[in-house]
Amino acid sequence: MTPPPPQPPPSGPNPAADSAADPRPGPGPLVVLFGATAGALGQDLGSDETDLILLVWQVVEPRSRQVGTLHKSLVRAEAAALSPQCREASGLSADSLARAEPLDKVLQQFSQLVSGDVALLGGGPYMLCTDGQQLLRQVLHPEASRKNLALPDTFFSFYDLRREFHVQHPSTRPARDLTVATMAQDLGLETDATEDDFGVWEVKTMVAVILHLLDGPSGQLFSKPEVVKQKYETGPCSKADVVDSETVVRARGLPWQSSDQDVARFFTGLNIARGGVALCLNAQGRRNGEALIRFVDSEQRDLALQRHKHHMGVRYIEVYKATGEEFVKIAGGTSLEVARFLSREDQVILRLRGLPFSAGPADVLGFLGPECPVTGGADGLLFVRHPDGRPTGDAFALFACEELAQAALRRHKGTLGKRYIELFRSTAAEVQQVLNRYASSPLLPTLTAPLLPIPFPLAAGTGRDCVRLRGLPYTATIEDILSFLGEAAADIRPHGVHMVLNQQGRPSGDAFIQMTSAERALAAAQRCHKKAMKERYVEVVPCSTEEMSHVLMGGTLGRSGMSPPPCKLPSPQSPPPLWATSPRPLLPWPLLPLQCCPSQEPWSVCRVSHTQLV
Repeated sequence: MTPPPPQPPPSGPNPAADSAADPRPGPGPLVVLFGATAGALGQDLGSDETDLILLVWQVVEPRSRQVGTLHKSLVRAEAAALSPQCREASGLSADSLARAEPLDKVLQQFSQLVSGDVALLGGGPYMLCTDGQQLLRQVLHPEASRKNLALPDTFFSFYDLRREFHVQHPSTRPARDLTVATMAQDLGLETDATEDDFGVWEVKTMVAVILHLLDGPSGQLFSKPEVVKQKYETGPCSKADVVDSETVVRARGLPWQSSDQDVARFFTGLNIARGGVALCLNAQGRRNGEALIRFVDSEQRDLALQRHKHHMGVRYIEVYKATGEEFVKIAGGTSLEVARFLSREDQVILRLRGLPFSAGPADVLGFLGPECPVTGGADGLLFVRHPDGRPTGDAFALFACEELAQAALRRHKGTLGKRYIELFRSTAAEVQQVLNRYASSPLLPTLTAPLLPIPFPLAAGTGRDCVRLRGLPYTATIEDILSFLGEAAADIRPHGVHMVLNQQGRPSGDAFIQMTSAERALAAAQRCHKKAMKERYVEVVPCSTEEMSHVLMGGTLGRSGMSPPPCKLPSPQSPPPLWATSPRPLLPWPLLPLQCCPSQEPWSVCRVSHTQLV
């Protein structure tokens, strides 16, 4: 990078000698910064996720009214294709960008040159000053995050020239509608119309605007910098909280394993409120790829909406407006036990799933081991229970730092007793959702018992959108089946797991699973066929809803085809059964104690009479 020749300082006393003694109050040195990407410019800067290609800057000493050398540096972009708007405005080409330095080198040179210019003008800590918030919040911070670059601390606070201008001239247009040109026009400043070097005119004009503002009543100017949060802070949310809908967005398309820290990193550069990431769960208590995010103000929310279809890894994320009521519904809670559990600040939360029902705090602490201690010991564990006190097999644990949480995650699928335990990153909002879900579930779902045998009500599917599991251990539970299916369990329809019992009411070793589509059913069969469960390998084969219905009603399904259940055998002397003429489907007769089949869970249990499954 070759900066233009230094500008001679204005005539007068030496600024380095007199700045400290200058009686005029004012902020420390300001670094006026302009940047551009290979894509959109102006208000849309950074909205298209393109890389930075240009930085232009100049140091201003407000107390002495002196300026330093103007510097301009090109930045090599990974995707050097310039948009027509950028090509026309900048006059740059892909060849010139290919010869430029990468972003990390340019930032090093920036820090060195700024430090030298500030020293020449009297020294002291300096602050960045930009035209609007987009350059730092929407371009530099997201790109540095994508490239795993650590930005210097000076990039986490800055002055927004538009806001400073609006403080002194509140009667003009709103701050968000201001531009460098309109600010100069409102002040009646003469600008160099012959300057055609891209970015140079903007920096020179911003410097002129700053000097003009400093000559006016400047008691409140450059006193409250904008701050970019360096770390997302976790925290609880109460159902009594009132959340402004102008601060909330919904992110859709997240990878299922995403944590709140991953979501915060996607929105890096924007200030998320404390405890403002709420991952959404489906009816089965698993993440559904959506999250609600609450920002500190509406301006941050508006910038977040510009990240619609930006990428997290290889997936693009959709970002939409949401309401405060939606956020409180997902993230809010009323339990004092949960509030106490979440009251510890700066803790990493992990979720443990598949615990033995007999497991207590000592068992979980022993499973995790001394190398990853839980914060507060047993007080740092929260067990999830049904309303009647029965354990669900889920628990949450607090860890003091990321390193301890990583050590605990290495215990994923480790065994406790005869069960293997799953560990996942979690959030305060997920804790609230899981506890709320179990607290609101009825102890005994009410079912109407019909007088005659009727077919089990099954959600209609298309094609072979079910799978049949054969050879299950007789001790297998619903939780064992969900764990056996792994990631495929997220594609199960609501109430779509059907355990098959024999004539004596004991497990037959068979089960049927209704998937969301035939493609998901085939993928689950290919992934899990002949996979082991408790020393037995289980056959997983696709089937149709009709085939499943026949078996669940007592028919047979073998290699030779289907035979109808006894209730469907033709009988000319008998009238049609009640269910065949009923105008609406009836509910099945409960064959097990009702507490074994809670209505909100994605499964059912059926007894097969007078038949042998093959």
